[in-house]
Amino acid sequence: QVQLVESGGGSVQAGGSLRLSCSASGVPYDNYFMGWFRQAPGKEREGVAVDYTGGDITVYADSVKGRFTISADNAKNTLYLQMNSLKPEATAVYYCAATFRPDPTRLLRADEYTYWGQGTQVTVSS
Repeated sequence: QVQLVESGGGSVQAGGSLRLSCSASGVPYDNYFMGWFRQAPGKEREGVAVDYTGGDITVYADSVKGRFTISADNAKNTLYLQMNSLKPEATAVYYCAATFRPDPTRLLRADEYTYWGQGTQVTVSS
């Protein structure tokens, strides 16, 4: 059974940085898509960044391009999200998610993902 466990959330002032980690276990395939999503109170869950563990596919939401970096350590089955120059609007619960055969045109859509972590809170104060 696939399990995803996030860590690394916290509180930071605007302009600061945080790094999130997601440890995956029980994944039955060598290559799959993993992504970071976030959900602020009263808003829909939105895709932040997605990475294909087989390489060569990385997608970012326009709102985080140039400030956030997604990466993976395949040997450790761990996904990371380095978040720099954080803004207050980044405040949300951040979720790690995984899927095996998504529609490639919908990689940032939450409904393409089957497996989810429990989420970690990120709070950015102004």
